[in-house]
Amino acid sequence: LKAEKKMASDRSVGEKAILDRIATMPEPDKTLAKKVHAIVTETAPNLMPKTWYGMPAYANSDGKVVCFFQDAKKFEARYASLGFGDPANLDDGNMWPVGYALVKITATEEAKIKALVKKAVSK
Repeated sequence: LKAEKKMASDRSVGEKAILDRIATMPEPDKTLAKKVHAIVTETAPNLMPKTWYGMPAYANSDGKVVCFFQDAKKFEARYASLGFGDPANLDDGNMWPVGYALVKITATEEAKIKALVKKAVSK
């Protein structure tokens, strides 16, 4: 709990925790996680980096996770994923996606991720 509190109040602690976690990932998850981290921190610098259930995550000012990266190895899945929590402003009618499979991030996927993160943090 102490570590969680420190991550919530000190960006450098959360940043280090995320980078340390990414360093343990096998390829191609490591490359995907680095790219997602760069995109999220550039697109929504107000989100606080932290780990959440051992995954790189980004929280709002209330400490609630807006988005997170899940490596395929963690749950022995066939692909990594980018997920969004309840605080993400992605609502669109009665049903909308909150998880996206990631296999490769090209300029097309990067643009989509940026748009999703911008929408997620919009008010």
